[in-house]
Amino acid sequence: MALLKFRVYFEDDYGVYRDVVIKHTQNFKQLHTCILSAYGFDQKHQATFYRSNDAWQHGREITLEKYDKVYRTEPLLMAETIIGSEIRDTNQHFIYEYDFVKNWFFQIELINVQKDESGHNEIPYVSRVEGIGPQQYGVGNVLNNQFLDIEEKYDLNKGTEGFGEEGDSADTEEEQTEESETEDF
Repeated sequence: MALLKFRVYFEDDYGVYRDVVIKHTQNFKQLHTCILSAYGFDQKHQATFYRSNDAWQHGREITLEKYDKVYRTEPLLMAETIIGSEIRDTNQHFIYEYDFVKNWFFQIELINVQKDESGHNEIPYVSRVEGIGPQQYGVGNVLNNQFLDIEEKYDLNKGTEGFGEEGDSADTEEEQTEESETEDF
């Protein structure tokens, strides 16, 4: 059984991505759920995948359900479409659109195919996280937690060198001289 590793970029920002590992026999609905979980999004909105190419053009649509819109070609359904059946190239691309009102777009590319020797119990899973992703409903606790992680990483705690309160440092010789001259008058 093959494991497919996809890199899921937020829109066209190549500094913000999640690597997702999934079996080639799993379906697009499972990939959809994993992507949303990786970016901290809920599963309340409409979604669709498009098979794509290196130029990120929209190809065959693989949708969560059949929506009330005009289709050029009948869409495939995520729950019924096996991922391996839509892989046409060793660097296959997909476009994933979530929440048709907010229009969240993700670019997905196949970056690795390997034998299932991972020993990982739950597949699909997120194998790598890069960059701070978007917040689905604005800034919230998730972003605050990410800043706490950054603070811990760089040790930006109060009281560390260079981060003292104003007036905490010892007076310089020049300031002490000026104060003593003022006292003489």
